[in-house]
Amino acid sequence: MNPKDMMVVDANADAMGIPRTSLMENAGRCLAHRIIRNRNPCKVAIYAGNGGNGGDGLVAARYILNKGFEVELFFLSDPALIKSEETRLNWQVLDKISNGVSPLKIEVIKDSSYLHENDSEVIVDALLGTGVSGNLREPISSAVDIINQSKGFKIAVDVPTGVDPGSGMVTDKAVRADVTVTFHKVKVGLNIASVEYVGSIEVCDIGIPKEAEMFTGPGDLLRLENRAKMSHKGQNGRVLIIGGSKEYSGAPALAALSSLAAGVDIAVVACPRELSSIIRSYSPDLIVRGLSEDFFNPKDTEEIVKLSENFDSVVIGCGIGREDETSLAVNDLVVEIEKPIVIDADALKLIGPGVLPKRNHETVITPHAGEFMEFSGHGVPQDLKSRIGVVREVSTESGTTALLKGKVDIIVQNDKLKLNNTGNPGMTVGGTGDCLAGLVGALLAQDHNGFEAAFLGAYINGRAGDLAEKDYGFNFKATDLLKFIPKAFK
Repeated sequence: MNPKDMMVVDANADAMGIPRTSLMENAGRCLAHRIIRNRNPCKVAIYAGNGGNGGDGLVAARYILNKGFEVELFFLSDPALIKSEETRLNWQVLDKISNGVSPLKIEVIKDSSYLHENDSEVIVDALLGTGVSGNLREPISSAVDIINQSKGFKIAVDVPTGVDPGSGMVTDKAVRADVTVTFHKVKVGLNIASVEYVGSIEVCDIGIPKEAEMFTGPGDLLRLENRAKMSHKGQNGRVLIIGGSKEYSGAPALAALSSLAAGVDIAVVACPRELSSIIRSYSPDLIVRGLSEDFFNPKDTEEIVKLSENFDSVVIGCGIGREDETSLAVNDLVVEIEKPIVIDADALKLIGPGVLPKRNHETVITPHAGEFMEFSGHGVPQDLKSRIGVVREVSTESGTTALLKGKVDIIVQNDKLKLNNTGNPGMTVGGTGDCLAGLVGALLAQDHNGFEAAFLGAYINGRAGDLAEKDYGFNFKATDLLKFIPKAFK
């Protein structure tokens, strides 16, 4: 698990009703049990920072004090600068304990001159966790030197201070732990890092349910990148929407407007000639490229492929129709366009079972149950476990990220799985699927991989629908949902 994934899971567990204070309590108790195990009461030095990692150390101090251990806590920050509310609460508890009868001594280390060697039998590194990067600053740098020079048994909390939890690299210096007690799952950097730093690795279950990883939640919004302050037009994504027919002029417009609501700079609709003025009339924000005839056909392929070269992602299928010549054009386009593609709606039916070639770029399919059957030849089972199995099979066979829309959206890419349960019955109205396709296209254009773009798109689209339901009840339109997409990103 990488550090961002861990942050997401923590936030999603909190949203499920498992407070961060509980997770910190569980982590600290587990750490304390590792200290207590096979060891008689002795002197323990805990070096704690002002983040969540330090909070785990503070909790552990309470438990080992109760078992007769003597604790010297080196807190390497001004308590007024504590970053985590959970850490602040545990600091306040220990501060009160220090005025009582327990063998606890607290030293607040505001600069390295306050540090000194110690002769503790056990040394706990709770300085920095998964947020470390670059060279260590004082007084933490000097604390790492003192920890490494001590003769005590060294326990690192989650990740040894100085080890990059993502890459396992040590840029400057790092604690050389005898054992690293990590929480929930092993961070990827621990498996890569030298045993000189991590020692043996022990994983502690702190009570995060697997659903906090499997289901999308508000924590997944942490995966979104902030727009660069000095960015210029086009830098935040360009999406090409290929779609529209006599019956469905609104579908590609909704997809394009959804992409714009998701923050891309440019969304262009390529559509049949007779629809170009109609689609332009929906919004002055839309750029429209009319093609040769009244429906898509192979004559348009070369022009569309050339046009796609100027875009970061392509969405194909919204309202595209099912003419025989359109089928030929769609099958040509998915082969020849060398960009990440979202395939939706009629395009899924036109490609058909087993026809989609393996592409060198990300391919996301976004079917509902009927489209899924026409694309894959597989029916959609009623029970969730069986549905997941079928979607996984189709994703593997087609080389795509598959997003099966439903009451619970299923998103699969090879062995990766996400479920999404945002949304409500109001989203059965026509057009919400086009909004989803545009959202996924926008996220692809903003450098998210296909799997991440798909599950984030499903979550944000459903969340926008839930916000719309608060204002309109279930009687909202796809154009109403568009208004809530920017809010759903927050």
